[in-house]
Amino acid sequence: MNAQLGELLGRSTALLLDFDGPVCDIFAGYPAPRIAAELVELLHRLDVDVPAEVAQETDPLEVLRWAGGTGEPSVVVAVEDALCAAELRAAASSEPTPYGREVIVAAKQAGMPVAIVSNNSAPAIASYLAAHRLAGHVAAVVGRAHAEPARMKPNPEPILSAASALAADPGRCVLVGDSLSDIEGAAAAGVPVIGYANKAHKHQQFEAAGADAVIGSMRDVAALLLG
Repeated sequence: MNAQLGELLGRSTALLLDFDGPVCDIFAGYPAPRIAAELVELLHRLDVDVPAEVAQETDPLEVLRWAGGTGEPSVVVAVEDALCAAELRAAASSEPTPYGREVIVAAKQAGMPVAIVSNNSAPAIASYLAAHRLAGHVAAVVGRAHAEPARMKPNPEPILSAASALAADPGRCVLVGDSLSDIEGAAAAGVPVIGYANKAHKHQQFEAAGADAVIGSMRDVAALLLG
């Protein structure tokens, strides 16, 4: 695995990182299911008929995706704004991923520019990076497009935007992500991808989805970058 991972990193000129997972657990202190429930309650207050499966959703991003399909722009904006506020609050109590910081610092030291590309909001990401003294190590942040959930990963657009922000050829970048949306979005963007399997069941999922490499710890990436 290390040989495959080393070859992948060795031919890459830029590093793209998903945020929630590879960098931190943004919802460690303000759990995602709680935020999802608050968004559902907001939809009820807006007199939106919410189906049972959405009312029971534990991922706030999925509630936002559903709101995007209602065809009601004001509803999408309301949910987006509430989620942005919740993510900003969550960032203050997030927990760093082991070796996530080391990966970012090592990449910068190796002359490999770093971009964060995430379905979370850019202000929440920026807040975390500033609080953890990482802002100077990250050349670009591409967060969720405001009130346009269809543009979130697995849509390749944000990944391509991150590569463009680094003036990098997508095929010479590498993305580290911890979800199938990262794997699928990277494939659609023509960007090699490392699946970060922070849960045991993800390893097989990521391999089946076509990840170029799969890791169980960000330490694997940090060690190779430090070389």
